Amino acid sequence: MSTPEVVVTGVGMTTPVGGDVASSWSAILAGQSGVRPIDAEWIAEQPARIAGQLAVEPSEVLTKVETRRLDRSQQAAVIAAREAWQDAGAPAVEPERLGTVIGTGIGGVTSLLEAYDTLNERGWSRVSPHMVTMIMPNGPAAVVGLEIGARAGVHSPVSACASGAEAIANAARMIRDGRADVVLTGGTEAVICGITMAGFSAMRALSTRNDDPTAASRPYDTDRDGFVMGEGAGIVVLESRDHAKARGANIYGVYGGAGMTSDGHHIAQPDPEGAGAARAMTAALADAGVSAADVYHVNAHATSTPQGDIAEAVAIRRALGSDADQALVTGTKSMTGHLLGGAGAIESIFTILALRDRTAPPTINLENIDPEIHIPVAANSPHELPSGDIAALNNSFGFGGHDVALVFRSA
Repeated sequence: MSTPEVVVTGVGMTTPVGGDVASSWSAILAGQSGVRPIDAEWIAEQPARIAGQLAVEPSEVLTKVETRRLDRSQQAAVIAAREAWQDAGAPAVEPERLGTVIGTGIGGVTSLLEAYDTLNERGWSRVSPHMVTMIMPNGPAAVVGLEIGARAGVHSPVSACASGAEAIANAARMIRDGRADVVLTGGTEAVICGITMAGFSAMRALSTRNDDPTAASRPYDTDRDGFVMGEGAGIVVLESRDHAKARGANIYGVYGGAGMTSDGHHIAQPDPEGAGAARAMTAALADAGVSAADVYHVNAHATSTPQGDIAEAVAIRRALGSDADQALVTGTKSMTGHLLGGAGAIESIFTILALRDRTAPPTINLENIDPEIHIPVAANSPHELPSGDIAALNNSFGFGGHDVALVFRSA
């Protein structure tokens, strides 16, 4: 029995640059940043006071009941999932052949903090009965799975900033292994609050370019000073090609394969040699059955941190060799900020759309490239990709040394 080929038949997202795929992709191609000051009292004394906040508030899209019962990360996942599901044509699937895999890096921390305040200020009886299901890291996958009636499996990888990408890899494996025909998959995160901003600031991880928010996230630039927190969700519909063909579905692109490794180096810092990241990319290419010569685009993890950007550039060169010279590298976090567990998912969608439109989106705010970056970066404006059957990589790395690389091919 041959292994089913996996294709992408639907996409959905809500991000700091747009409330859906069309608006987000348009903003990305136009080089528009979604980073702005945080308008809240709790941020006043913190060193980093900017973030990539959702362009469209979930309360403008969801019902009051949904807003009250779902954590913000779950709200974002539901919005993106509904768009992806409708975009795929709301396929008729036997529930036992339908799954969800949605990752998150942190989960419902804002709901936990709100419940803690309620407990202290008003007593235990005023804590929401939905609190437990709002804070579960598997909450987004569970909520989406319940909505579509998925019974092939509901899974929730938690791998820090690689969670969304790992979710997509695991979803594709469900189809390849014959467990499902269709899987709704991706990642979500919404943790812009006092405690998380303080924690990342204590690590000296966040940009403090508060006076110029839209220029704060600047991957590969010599003046980068840390990442910018973001929030949102990205969801894709993965489907076996046979199933998609039988129902006449539109195919955005082909899921090629995945590579998942670990650094074994440090809980928060990347391996400066990029060994684990390079192995993940090499494994993804092998899984996809393509060579480095087929890769013409890389949507990089590129968080805008001094060490991380260099380590990834080293890894890309290590994995692709001389073929790295043709692979246009983009850091879309320069516009969205870093969505943590949602990053790999929205960036997978950007990668898929780049292949569809033959356009590598820009890396904005790149004024002076770091001399230690020896890869071709698509700087400040979109760059054309070649026609024909080409491949692209999407990289996601997370605290703990998680390395995930995905390969997508043009449809």
